[in-house]
Amino acid sequence: MTLQQKIEATPPKKILTLDGGGIRGIITIEILKEIETLLRSSLNQNEPIVLADYFDYISGTSTGAIIAACLSLGWPVDKIRDFYIHRGAKMFDKASFLKRFKYSYEDEELKQILQQEFGKNTTLGSADLRTLLMMVMRNATTDSPWPVSNNPKAKYNDRQRDDCNLDLPLWQLVRASTAAPTFFPPEKITLGDKDKYPFVFVDGSITMYNNPSFQTFLMATLDAYKLNWETGADKLLIISLGTGTCSGANKDLSPSDMNLLYNAKSLPSALMNAALNEQDILCRSFGKCLYGNELDREIGDLTDQTVHFPVHPKLFTYVRYNAELSRSGLDKIELPNVNPKHVQMLDSVDYMVELQQVGQAVAKGVHREHFHGFL
Repeated sequence: MTLQQKIEATPPKKILTLDGGGIRGIITIEILKEIETLLRSSLNQNEPIVLADYFDYISGTSTGAIIAACLSLGWPVDKIRDFYIHRGAKMFDKASFLKRFKYSYEDEELKQILQQEFGKNTTLGSADLRTLLMMVMRNATTDSPWPVSNNPKAKYNDRQRDDCNLDLPLWQLVRASTAAPTFFPPEKITLGDKDKYPFVFVDGSITMYNNPSFQTFLMATLDAYKLNWETGADKLLIISLGTGTCSGANKDLSPSDMNLLYNAKSLPSALMNAALNEQDILCRSFGKCLYGNELDREIGDLTDQTVHFPVHPKLFTYVRYNAELSRSGLDKIELPNVNPKHVQMLDSVDYMVELQQVGQAVAKGVHREHFHGFL
């Protein structure tokens, strides 16, 4: 099925959204592998399907943007896993000592990897993309979030425009979405006339869309985006994957620890956690939530259908797979030997095996009934 056919097909529609989280994207990949396995057995196709065959719209932020682009290009999950395991460490190429006052890692290796894997000349409007694809970045020049998609109906994807987003290199948009402050240098992208000044982009995880679920729902249904997909718990499915949360990770923190260096390292993670939590709450409130971890001790997991919400009927069906990376959270998923400190870091390239173990444990929560009515 072509992208245009996916856009115009009758409901139900399926959306997949992927959080940011650095190398913790390996957790996401292990969950995706279980979803791919389930769909292959449930749909009983002659040829093994890839997730681009099932999902109509895939979105991601930061590391989620890398994975989303791979999936939209039709990669099987095994290929994405190999990509992260064998090339993940190279993406985190330590910067020289003097540059570390600005950022921790060089971006040249990451740029080369993205160009090699996606193609230097592959654009956002490429026919190679088999699904709608949305990636989140932050435009530091305009101080605004930029959720950019390949939706051919979108205002800034008009081929008649000099600054049509569809002409932008795919690898560069992914690179911009992964430019986490203090970790990587920003990415400069010039839109339209080459004489115009470039915009400076940084990681989308420091916007409200580190978990891009509710934003993707809006981009699929609001009139302004011109897709106008129908809403309803039987018409729209959103599967949302996280890269782990770290509540309680700083329980021994004292005020004297909060210096400039501490804030520079901790603020990106703090913003990511706040953003993903807000989007998650919105989705569980406006959607019919079938599965998800406890959000907090006050509101629980919001999967209890007896709870009264102002939105009725529900606008979509929602499933959230994620991990709690605290000691107690890892114990709950029977991983007593995984060190929380090893899997909480965004650049934990030395502990990818432990990250895989977390992802495989979370993937045990993937069940066929979560896709009931959408198979």
